[in-house]
Amino acid sequence: MADDNDSTSTASPTMAALASNAARRYGSAVAARFRDGDEWAELTYAELWEKVRDLALGLIRLGVQPGDRVCILANTRVEWTIADLAVCTAAAIVVPVYPTNSPDECEWVVGNSGARVVICEDATQIAKIEQVRPALPDVEHLLVIDGPVDGITTLDELAATGRDGDEAALHERIESVSLDDPTLFIYTSGTTGRPKGVVLTHDGFAAGRRATEEMGLLGRGDVIYLYLPLAHVFAQVIQAGTLEVGATIAFFGGDTTKIIAELGEVRPTVLPSVPRIFEKLYSMAVGSVADHEREQLEHAVDLGVKVRLAEQTGEAVPDEERSLFEQAEDRVFGFVRSLFGGQLRFAISGAAPIAPEILRFFYAAGVPVFEGWGMTETTSLGSINLPDAFRFGTIGKALPGVEMKIADDGEILLRGPVLFREYWRNPDATAETISEDGFLLTGDLGAIDDEGYFTITGRKKDIIITAGGKNLTPANLEGDLRQSLWISQAVMYGDRRPYPVAIITLDPETMVPWAEERGLPTDMAELARTEEVRALIQAELDAANAKYAQVEQIKRFAILDHDFTQDTGELTPTMKLKRNVIYGNHAELFDDLYR
Repeated sequence: MADDNDSTSTASPTMAALASNAARRYGSAVAARFRDGDEWAELTYAELWEKVRDLALGLIRLGVQPGDRVCILANTRVEWTIADLAVCTAAAIVVPVYPTNSPDECEWVVGNSGARVVICEDATQIAKIEQVRPALPDVEHLLVIDGPVDGITTLDELAATGRDGDEAALHERIESVSLDDPTLFIYTSGTTGRPKGVVLTHDGFAAGRRATEEMGLLGRGDVIYLYLPLAHVFAQVIQAGTLEVGATIAFFGGDTTKIIAELGEVRPTVLPSVPRIFEKLYSMAVGSVADHEREQLEHAVDLGVKVRLAEQTGEAVPDEERSLFEQAEDRVFGFVRSLFGGQLRFAISGAAPIAPEILRFFYAAGVPVFEGWGMTETTSLGSINLPDAFRFGTIGKALPGVEMKIADDGEILLRGPVLFREYWRNPDATAETISEDGFLLTGDLGAIDDEGYFTITGRKKDIIITAGGKNLTPANLEGDLRQSLWISQAVMYGDRRPYPVAIITLDPETMVPWAEERGLPTDMAELARTEEVRALIQAELDAANAKYAQVEQIKRFAILDHDFTQDTGELTPTMKLKRNVIYGNHAELFDDLYR
């Protein structure tokens, strides 16, 4: 084992070599923290490699061959990472399956990928696969993390069979992998039909790890709190970048309602997240301020942004402004930082757009949230704002090694080593997505300013064309509505209709206390039908509409008596709206809004 201080900064050539190289370079540094009952346990890089090595040798003894697909059907946890790295080390290909998937959805991913092995979290996930097993002729083995399950080998049992395995043969496997080989099949969220298997290569992940180091995003000593699903490419890239630089992944305990509490315990320095957690925290912080103090809060945010920027550039701050800033620190900003554990250097927001007002608020509070952009097809990499180069409301500049431009019709195009190789067993879709000169047709509409900052203006397939011929992009107004303390989700509708309408869902965490204070029903279905709630939401809609031209404004709305969920198929696992599903599920309600 090499000295822990070996900080050679050359990216491991393939994902197959990542775990062994990290152990050699970082040895006794902490690679992972995770819940063990009520306590936090740790694994060093050396210990992580031992577990990965044993499991990889166990997989080889099981008969896993180079290029075989191995599915992992589990929540984000340290065992997910161990299994992931073991599959890569054995020169096989990881195929994540969202733990929220139905048996039918599992059947599609496992069957389409041709997986021979499925690693399941527990008996519940095993049951899903067993239910559709007759339709999965390629599956030879089921394994389970949390056993025992009758007739199913646990990961620990399989790893035990690998402890006396031939490590030289394992290193031959590692050396046999080339950068052009696939390492991961990520299946898209299926917002427009059956999910497509995006084939990602070792080269794409190597490019991502190099970019992480070049930009200084992560480093030794960083603690990255990870609650994002490892079935999503965003979390996969974060994991790979963390292991590359020798930082620590702190895995959430599995309960999303305890994320804020765990942030206080883990005290991370970096937080990758989807916008929803920032939107909820922003709503909580703003909602705790009395109405007559809202204007003061806005001034405090403006001042906070100004002071933070001055501190970053070394400019002097006038005494009067410094005094007012320190008052805001005591009253608001210090509390906001404490919600994140008090040590956060920055957060990365991806997978969906986030409102500039929210970014300004957190930056003023000393918890900078930097928006980035990428797709599954780009190994989650494309552009990002950085601590020393950012612009609120943009998705930042292109990453090193990535070429981005705007097509004549406004579509963002991208090419570089981060691009996927193909859609698995779907050559027609591949050909439709990659241009003749090698650019990915992203489907996102955008613009670029004189300094190279990109802005997303909409999604081509989400554009609403009203009966009057006006093109509308719903994401911006929907995002403004989600900033409301009372609103969970908003979906605009209006294609080939005279004007836009919307369906709105309520946030029970804030609505129930509000209702109790006023003696209103606390049952969400009953509360949603009250005139008081309708008036409350109308006021929020009026405020959001005021930012837009008359033709873009939502004219009518309906309040659902329940929220959108993954179980109904209306949300992806990263909380993105599946518009086609929502439009279909609520077609009659949308029609009613035009009667």
